[in-house]
Amino acid sequence: MYAQFFGNYLLSRGVITGEQLIDAIQKKSVSHVKLGTLAMHAGYMTANEVDQIIIMQTHQDARFGELAVKEGYLTEAQVTELLKAQNPDFLQLGQTLIDEGIIDNQQLQALMIDYESENEIYEGDYSNETIASINHLVENFFVIAERSLSSFEVSFIRLFLTNLVRFIGDDFTPVSPYTCKEYPTNFCVSQRINGRFSVKTYIDMPETACIKFASRYVGEDFTSFDEYVQSSLEDFLNLHNGLFNVNVSNDMSIELSLDPPVVETNELLTFKAETFLLPIVFPFGTLHVIFEIFKSE
Repeated sequence: MYAQFFGNYLLSRGVITGEQLIDAIQKKSVSHVKLGTLAMHAGYMTANEVDQIIIMQTHQDARFGELAVKEGYLTEAQVTELLKAQNPDFLQLGQTLIDEGIIDNQQLQALMIDYESENEIYEGDYSNETIASINHLVENFFVIAERSLSSFEVSFIRLFLTNLVRFIGDDFTPVSPYTCKEYPTNFCVSQRINGRFSVKTYIDMPETACIKFASRYVGEDFTSFDEYVQSSLEDFLNLHNGLFNVNVSNDMSIELSLDPPVVETNELLTFKAETFLLPIVFPFGTLHVIFEIFKSE
């Protein structure tokens, strides 16, 4: 999940544009994280030292690791460690941006340090992307709330993003959320959870994006917007909310009820409860996800 939030981190700081981010997301699946990037992330080499080795490689036929060991920047054991270690997936996005000439090693080093420090990501978190670490990212991400998110809210949003990765794909970036009082729909599906935690979730996107979303979810190549596409979106939202209710029941012995999914046909939705709009950018289009949070019963 770190790569998705890292993309928004770069956007919010003006390091890249939305178009550059989408292009990098599409290309990162074939990008190979280089040893120099791994060494910078581990703190074994600085960006200047990595650049020196890269320059040396233009003058002699040798691998990066061989030259880094020869120059005393790395040991053989460190090279082996870096090549075997499981590293955060946001490094792949950073490597892609370097390969595309959008940022350099100096910038990536500074961005990695700031990103991990700001979000309190520590060594060892990457192997499992721990729930605690993702929860902290979610809480930092929703600073617009100007209040601490409840454990229900954090778990709900974390699960939603996780389900996008599981069922739609990991090539997305959530853009900074904002409070919302009204919203004009394209095609919108909604569903409400009722009980001690009550939230109504809306997923809205253009019909062209609906077709691609449904195709990924079902594993079929839909070519037109029809009832199968619509039912796929309803099923995804119902699946997510159902999984959340089961988790709450199993972990906290709290029972929540679930209304049937609804297609919102109003041209303009208005909200009375506290509401956040979260744009989520995929290469095929942008999902607008709205969380309308009602007072606990």
